[in-house]
Amino acid sequence: MKITTLAYLVLSAVIFVSCEPKDELASLKKDLASKKEKLNALQVEIDDLNGKIAALEPEKKIDSIIVAVEDIKPTEFVKYAKLQGTVISDNVYKASSEVGGRILKLLVKEGDYVKRGQLIASIDMDALEKQKEEISTQLSLANTVFERQKNLWDQQIGSELQYLQAKNNKERLEKSIETLNSQLSKRNIYAPFSGYVDQELIKEGEMSAPGAPILVIINNDKLKIKADVPENYLTKVKVGEPVIVSLPALNEEIQSKISLLGRVIDPSNRTFSMEVDLANPRNIYKPNLLAEVEVVEYKKDDAIVIPIDFVMEAVSGDKYVYTVNTTKDGSLAQKSIVTLGEGYQGQIEILSGLKNGDRLITDGSHLVVDGSPVDIQKESKQ
Repeated sequence: MKITTLAYLVLSAVIFVSCEPKDELASLKKDLASKKEKLNALQVEIDDLNGKIAALEPEKKIDSIIVAVEDIKPTEFVKYAKLQGTVISDNVYKASSEVGGRILKLLVKEGDYVKRGQLIASIDMDALEKQKEEISTQLSLANTVFERQKNLWDQQIGSELQYLQAKNNKERLEKSIETLNSQLSKRNIYAPFSGYVDQELIKEGEMSAPGAPILVIINNDKLKIKADVPENYLTKVKVGEPVIVSLPALNEEIQSKISLLGRVIDPSNRTFSMEVDLANPRNIYKPNLLAEVEVVEYKKDDAIVIPIDFVMEAVSGDKYVYTVNTTKDGSLAQKSIVTLGEGYQGQIEILSGLKNGDRLITDGSHLVVDGSPVDIQKESKQ
């Protein structure tokens, strides 16, 4: 009897323990479902209130950002490469005498202007003059002897040898006089062209050797600029193409053209020569003046070009600009990814991302984001 009672008590305890968690779980689930119903009802009330408030509250308007725009239009784009050059002159003449001697007269001095064909100096040839006088006397006698021998020979008197000797002596002296006259004609030195006496190398009264320069005459009316061009520009520069010449010392810029291109590459620096004509009507340009020559490196007739300041870069590395997108709700900023080309002097070519007719945001481009409403205050044509 005792055993049966004890077994009953143990069985009852096991049943109670196993049923308690199940009842608690069911109670929790019931409580959660009740609260969800209340929450859903509360959310409906909240949405209803929000709707009523939105209907009564005035609509908020986002302020527009004031911007300026430029109309995009294709234009000519030229990129120049800058080369170093030097002003030179071909009209530089070192006046000299073919015969040596003392400078008898020096008729000009440094700084003087001379005209073509003007006598500028003469050489003392007194010794040749005396030699000519002496030979002239001998020639006079030789002519007399020859005439007599000729008369005798015509009368078949005397020997042929005497006649030939007299004739030869006369002709020899005539040749000597001719040679002396040729040398004496070189005593005077004339200006080969009009220009200025730049240097006086030998003073009046000093001795001059044959061919030694006496004066330097220079004409700066027509000069040229010579520059060395890297060989990778062989296909980019051509005779007759326009160039921009800058003279930094004079703060001047001149439009000119390429007049000559060298035909040989210098192996020491891999360049070829280029010449540009330089007119000098005011005579202010001087040989050896430093110059800068800008040659066309890249050119495109119908290019989309914008100021590089308006191009921005995203974290990803993409380049972009902002344009205006006109919609029914107004003007909005639109982010446009662009591909860049050549750049020059603050301008950049846009290969893709912009087209003719687009309106580029300039002033205010750093204040907008994609989709920002904008108020266009100023328009300008590029």
